[in-house]
Amino acid sequence: MNNTFKMILGAGFAVAVAFYANSIMGESTHGGFLVLAAVFGAYMAMNIGANDVANNVGPAVGSGALTIGGAIIIASIFEASGALIAGGDVVGTIKKGIISPDAFGNDPMLFVYGMSAALLAAALWLNLATWLKAPVSTTHSIVGGVLGGGIAAGGFAIVSWGTMGKIAASWVISPVLGGVIAAIFLYVIKSQIVYKEDTLAAAKKIVPILVALMAAAFITYLTLKGLKKVWPVIVETLSFLPQTKKPTLSIALIFGVIGAMITYIIVKPRVAKKVIGLDRSRESINLLFTIPLIFAAALLSFAHGANDVANAVGPLAAVYDALSTTAVSTKVAIPLWVMVVGGVGISVGLALFGPRLIKTVGTEITELDQMRAFSIMMAAAITVVIASQLGLPVSSTHIAVGAIFGVGFLREWLDSKEMGTKQEKLQIEIAKQDTLKAELVSLQTVEEYKKQEALIKVQKKKVKSIKRSLRENYVKRGMVKKIVAAWVITVPAAAALSAMIFFIIKGVAG
Repeated sequence: MNNTFKMILGAGFAVAVAFYANSIMGESTHGGFLVLAAVFGAYMAMNIGANDVANNVGPAVGSGALTIGGAIIIASIFEASGALIAGGDVVGTIKKGIISPDAFGNDPMLFVYGMSAALLAAALWLNLATWLKAPVSTTHSIVGGVLGGGIAAGGFAIVSWGTMGKIAASWVISPVLGGVIAAIFLYVIKSQIVYKEDTLAAAKKIVPILVALMAAAFITYLTLKGLKKVWPVIVETLSFLPQTKKPTLSIALIFGVIGAMITYIIVKPRVAKKVIGLDRSRESINLLFTIPLIFAAALLSFAHGANDVANAVGPLAAVYDALSTTAVSTKVAIPLWVMVVGGVGISVGLALFGPRLIKTVGTEITELDQMRAFSIMMAAAITVVIASQLGLPVSSTHIAVGAIFGVGFLREWLDSKEMGTKQEKLQIEIAKQDTLKAELVSLQTVEEYKKQEALIKVQKKKVKSIKRSLRENYVKRGMVKKIVAAWVITVPAAAALSAMIFFIIKGVAG
C-alpha cells in the first residue's frame, strides 16, 4: 500500500468524522467549530496510533514473537476495546492542571479556539515525530498544546510552573525507572536460566514464576488504570467489595496476586511439557516467552486504550461541551461518539502508518529477543503502577523506550566483562599501539619518526572504530540522542505550534 493511498484512507476517516459532527450541531451558530475540532481530533487519534501504540507491540515484533501484521491486528482490537469498554466517562479539560481555566475568562469561544489549537498542534507534532522515527509522549504533546493555547489566550501568568516542573522531571524519571526495572528482570533471566549449566531445568522452574509475576503486574495495572468505567458494575455484582468509586491499590494488588496464582497453576505444567521437546540452546529458551509476550502486547494495548485515549481526545470533548453549554467547564463527560473517534482513529492510524515506529522501537534501538522483550513489557507495567502510587509524573512512552535502553546497556555491560572475539581483537589492536609507541621512543631519525607516528594514528583510528562498532551493536547511540532530543522539545514544540494556530483561528473567526 503506497503512501498516497494511505493518506486518502486517513483523510476519508477524517471526512466521515466531520460529517457526523456536522449532523450533531451543523445548524447551530458555531457548529462549524465542532466540525473543525472533530477533524483535528480524528487526525490526533490517527497520529497516536501511528506513534504511541508502537511502544506496546514494538518489542514483541522486534523479538519475533509477533509479525507486524499480527501486532497491528491485536493492538487495533485491544486499543479500541480499551477505549470503548473501560475508558473514563469524565476527563479534565485543562490537562494535568497546567493552566488556570481563568485563562479563557467567561468566553467559551476563546476556550474552543484554545482546545482546537491544542488538538491540531499535538497532532502535527506527533506526525512530525513519526516521520522522524522518534517515539514521543502523547500526553506531553497534548500538554504542550494546551499550554500554548492557554498562554496565547491569557499570557504566561496563568501557567502552573510547579506542575510543568514535575512534567519536565518525568523526562528523567520515566526512562530511568523503566530502564532499571527492565535491566533487573533481564539480569534475573540471564543469571537464573541462561547462565545455568542445565538451562532447561532452570527454565522449567523460573519461567512459570516470571509469567505469574507478569500476570500480577498486568492485572494490578489494568485494575488501577482500566476499570474506571466498569468498576461500579463490579462492585454491584460482588457485594463484598468495598463501595469505592474506583479500585484502590490494595484491591488491585489482591486481584493481581489471585491472578498470579491462577496463572502459575495453569502455566507450570505447560512449560514442563514444552521443555521436554527442547534442546539447551538460547533459541529454545526464548520460545518459552513467546505466548506471554503476545498476551503482554494485548494487555498493554487494552490498558493504553482505556487510560490514554480519553486524555488525547479530551480537548474534543471539551469543545463539544463548551459549544453545547456555552460555558467553560473544568471537567466534562466524554460522549460515546468522541470515544469512538479516539478508539477507531487509533486503529486506523496504527494500521496505515504504525509499521514505521513499530520497526524503530522493535529493531532500531537494540537487538531484541523474546527474553529481552519480556523484560521490557514487565518494566512497562510495573513502572506505571509504582510511579502512579508514588505520585511521580511518568510517560508510558518514555518508560517503554527507557526499558529498551536499559536492556541494551545491560547487554553491553555483561558482554564487556567477557573476553569474546571482538574484545580479543580490540586488545590486540591496543597491544599493537603500545608496541608502536615503545618503538617510537627508540627511533633516531626524523623520517622514521614521522613514518611511525603516521602508523600510530592509523592504529588509533582502528581502535576507536572497533570500540564504536562494539557499542553500536548493543545500543544505537544515534537513535538514543535523537529520541531524547525529541522528548525534551515535545512540550515547547507543541506549545509554540498551538499558540500560532490559536491566533490563526482567532483571526479567521474575527
